[in-house]
Amino acid sequence: MGIKKAVIALGGNAISSTGKEDIHEQFANTRKSLEGIVELIQSDYHCAITHGNGPQVGNALLRVERTAREIPALPLGVIVADTEGGMGYMIEQSLQNKLHKLGIDRNVATIITQVIVDPNDPSIANPTKFIGPFYTGEQAEMLAVTFEWVLKDDSGRGYRRVVPSPVPLSIINRKIIQQLVDQGVVVIAAGGGGIPVYIESDGTYEGIDAVIDKDRASAVLAHDIRAQTLMILTNVENVFMNFKKAGQKKLTGATLSEIKQYHAEGQFPAGSMGPKIEAAINFLEGGGEEVIITSMGRSAAALKGTAGTRIVR
Repeated sequence: MGIKKAVIALGGNAISSTGKEDIHEQFANTRKSLEGIVELIQSDYHCAITHGNGPQVGNALLRVERTAREIPALPLGVIVADTEGGMGYMIEQSLQNKLHKLGIDRNVATIITQVIVDPNDPSIANPTKFIGPFYTGEQAEMLAVTFEWVLKDDSGRGYRRVVPSPVPLSIINRKIIQQLVDQGVVVIAAGGGGIPVYIESDGTYEGIDAVIDKDRASAVLAHDIRAQTLMILTNVENVFMNFKKAGQKKLTGATLSEIKQYHAEGQFPAGSMGPKIEAAINFLEGGGEEVIITSMGRSAAALKGTAGTRIVR
């Protein structure tokens, strides 16, 4: 039998839900988020782990803003790389300790991951992805001048920075990630969607001020390392039809054609389950076998078919 490979995408709030947790709380949250992943490893899965970084990037942007007079500002791509490294360290060490206590001999490694995007992606000319904290109109005007940021009103709650969120095309580090996963190393990669870069005309790489959706990047990573399973862990146990509307219905399973039809009908909003469903569709259309969407604590049960939503080709 071949190697069972899975990419597990930890939800953006797995480590920090408010952005105000201190480092001890973040480590505690990290340890809790790994319970289900350990069960997958015990079931002989070879795994790569991705994670969100929204609250951490928001904090980093606040630091940039508040230290601008004394320290040169960092571009967004470098901030993504910084958070990918710091959060990767927390996940890596927490998982190493869990495996050690259980007597499981698996190496764990974090890879700072570059992800190729199209420099002509439509989102670059029209950024819409909100990141960072809220500001007043006056603060927004000042920040736009100081940092050349684009800020827009976010649903009447205040102004926030908006940045491009281009579609991920491929993982630059895919070959080494695949080699490590095939050897049984648990690899933490594409954190926060990875660092967006594009290819210059001479074949060299260049960073771009943008963020990549973590679930879409996870689907690309799963495809690039030839994983059979993509597991997306979020804050709900199942995908729902008519979510928070009359006739709400739990969806326990669907085929690719069914989920595409539901998506076309508008069942999965862009600001909610939409990106996860689009990631599932892309992965399955690219040759993946199954996508499981469930909550942090139900991953092992979902793998056995007793929890979560399973989408198959």
